[in-house]
Amino acid sequence: MPLPPSGKTPWPPVQFTEPFADIDVWRAWYTGDTGHLAQVYGGPGTYGQDPRAREFFELNRPSQFRGGLVGGLARMFWGEPVTPGQPAAKLHVPIAADIAELSANLLWADIPTVSVDGDSTDKTAHAATTDQIKRYLDDRGHATLREGSETASALTGAYVRVVWDKALRPRPWLDILEPDAVVPEWKWNILSAATVWRELEPLNGGGEVWRLLERHEPGSIEYGLYKGKADTLGMMMALSDHPEAEYLVGRVDDQGRQDTGISRLLVSYVPNVGPSRMWSHLPDAKPFGRSDFAGIEPLMGSLDEAWTSWMRDLRLGKARIMLPQSMLETDGPGSGGMFDLDREVFVQLNMLDEGAGAASLAMNQFDIRVEEHERTCTALRRQILSSAGYSAQSFGDEGTVAVTATEVAARKEESLTTRGLKILYQRPALLEILTTMLWVDVTHCGAKGVDPTVELTASWPQAVQPDPEATARTLSLLETAGAISTWMKVKTLHPDWDDDEVKAEVARIRQDKQSANPLPAGDPFNTGGGQAPDSEEDDTDSADAQDDSLEEQGDAVAA
Repeated sequence: MPLPPSGKTPWPPVQFTEPFADIDVWRAWYTGDTGHLAQVYGGPGTYGQDPRAREFFELNRPSQFRGGLVGGLARMFWGEPVTPGQPAAKLHVPIAADIAELSANLLWADIPTVSVDGDSTDKTAHAATTDQIKRYLDDRGHATLREGSETASALTGAYVRVVWDKALRPRPWLDILEPDAVVPEWKWNILSAATVWRELEPLNGGGEVWRLLERHEPGSIEYGLYKGKADTLGMMMALSDHPEAEYLVGRVDDQGRQDTGISRLLVSYVPNVGPSRMWSHLPDAKPFGRSDFAGIEPLMGSLDEAWTSWMRDLRLGKARIMLPQSMLETDGPGSGGMFDLDREVFVQLNMLDEGAGAASLAMNQFDIRVEEHERTCTALRRQILSSAGYSAQSFGDEGTVAVTATEVAARKEESLTTRGLKILYQRPALLEILTTMLWVDVTHCGAKGVDPTVELTASWPQAVQPDPEATARTLSLLETAGAISTWMKVKTLHPDWDDDEVKAEVARIRQDKQSANPLPAGDPFNTGGGQAPDSEEDDTDSADAQDDSLEEQGDAVAA
């Protein structure tokens, strides 16, 4: 399918009007822009210039456009108009941004281990491939994927585009795209093509909208420059007609295509988590995934309302003094009156009785409902986190009391379960992205000794590291019982090590034991080296010989 033709083509396409509008609402919560929040709950949000978006809101959320009680409730706290004569005093608690940040930190605080899957005779190529992948992740790849994970938590998912420019970097790198910056095409819920688009700066202060479209297909990228209106693409122009697109003229052929030389997409989609509950009826939006904010928007609005009420109590709780007019001092008619609050001695006035307290000061100070507001905010915060799939303890609600790793895992069980669920979506996307980077590196950046055809595997480190003291006690008990080998002890202590690193450490341990227990020269076990035999190695050889004997007996019985 080529780029859209010139004319009044709606943009974004009509099938994405609803999901893109919802994504804009979640973006407002994620950024914490109070003006944006008031806009999306009082109207169609950022896409307010798009009449199709407003039509969707009017048809599907008509109460947002009504007045009175129904309209006020539908628009929620942030859609309520400001009372005339009063300043805009609404406050926002950035709990949505905290949730997205926590999600990304749980997934990408540490670099996952990526290696070549399976054995191969070409171990040199496998080692070179593994080393190159580590360079990708170390070269801001890890940080970029973490940023994409935070975006995905808030906006249902994120696109990851592999780019390269040898004038800037010797290796390819990653670029994160928000879900409403790409128009996808799916086959069996798998991304088959993607059109990346962005708006360019207007020329000569004109009212037209310039857009650059970048359509990705396996093996090629097609570019198109359009000049249209806010809701339509308009006419396709030459790439040289806009200064921000001129750099593409030398890259494309006469059809506006660039051959990538790679028979795979350079764009991958990483969903946050599935399924998409809101868009299950939309085939083109169903693979997007689900935002962590979906369904908890009213709770986040209530939290902002409770916090704003608390701060309002602080403002209204200021002490105010009321005094009769006769106690004011004046410099004459028309000069106004004043009262010196720092004056200590006053002369009582001789005046007719005008009622009790007529010539006395009165102070008024409202109560500040601290406990009520604090309990309300705490309850709302806990419910928001639980509905998003996270434990309140992940945000430090338990303080800084030292606990064991087992207790930490138990308290954060909900967060760790959500982390494990999201890894199910992150792992295949990560392997797909890294494989594409390998192909780009070999094809365009001249990488040597790297094999992009290999199958990769990835494993995430433990979110809660075990207690070193508890691990040491466990290994000591197993060693005393004779139920663990040196190799397994090293592997348990260093689960992130590969087999070669474990073998090297085992060899060093055995060498240290032999050096610490030399045998006398006359000992029959001393063959000249003056060192004690490795009893564990002898035990292993004996066990292997016993296994061989049992296998031979089994063969004889079978015969």
